[in-house]
Amino acid sequence: MNKLNRREFLITTGATIGASSLSVKALGRKDKQEIIDLHQHTNYSGRNDMRLLRHQQALGVKWTVLLPAGRKYGLGAICGGNKSVRKIVVKNPKNYVHFANEISDHPECIETIETYLKKGALGIGEQKFRVNCDSKHIESISELAQEYDVPVLMHFEHGNYNTGIERFHKILEKFPKVNFIGHAQTWWGNIDKDHQQTVMYPKGKVMPSGISDRLLQDYPNMYGDLSANSGQNALIRDEPHAIDFIKRNQDKLIYGSDCNDLIGRGPSCIGARTIEIIRRLISDRTIQDKIFSKNARRIIRFPK
Repeated sequence: MNKLNRREFLITTGATIGASSLSVKALGRKDKQEIIDLHQHTNYSGRNDMRLLRHQQALGVKWTVLLPAGRKYGLGAICGGNKSVRKIVVKNPKNYVHFANEISDHPECIETIETYLKKGALGIGEQKFRVNCDSKHIESISELAQEYDVPVLMHFEHGNYNTGIERFHKILEKFPKVNFIGHAQTWWGNIDKDHQQTVMYPKGKVMPSGISDRLLQDYPNMYGDLSANSGQNALIRDEPHAIDFIKRNQDKLIYGSDCNDLIGRGPSCIGARTIEIIRRLISDRTIQDKIFSKNARRIIRFPK
């Protein structure tokens, strides 16, 4: 999850993406293209369960992955924890799946995550806590993920969460059987080789072969979560680069919304805008299908 400065972001992107561009077809409601949302939360900024379900239906989403918070902090947006996401999945088994989570350096982290993996969680995350990305805590979580054959979703944010992205290759090399999913400001800023780490939402042209781009290219177990303002910013700041980036990483990118909007459409909805952007940049249906569902299905064991 990203900390959202919605007013500022909408002002900068409004000229590119208007509400009129979010047609029924763009949201996927009239075609049969499967959409999986990799990144959603319960109680996101106070949104209730019914509004969440309606939001996802408006987007045309088949499966939604619910990412719980740890026992404290709420991932910076008052999000619900493990019990919250498990409750919704039990009530709506044809709409939702969930991951398991806990504060990385909490003494009961591994025990808590394992409890929910045994109950049916299909992954670990969103890991958004104040540790180094190559710390012993992330190693312990990776060992658990390897044991249960589930992916780990990581929020990279310079100076705050999973710090030291330039060292994350060590984890990828140590745990080649674990699939990791990169997300958030520092992950997406680092598609640019010239990225300044203190800048959360960089603008302008992208120099290819940044840290994140190289991790996607060089490591079979590294994926990218396109959700939130950070993912969207990476797509629109330099669209010619984005088209090439998507094409060369088409087997590694996964759609997600990470959106606290109430209705699932219009310029305030990150999820709807990201669907429209992907379809506008990439007309190839085969590539679209990979991003919207097939790549997620490669690494997450969705119900049949």
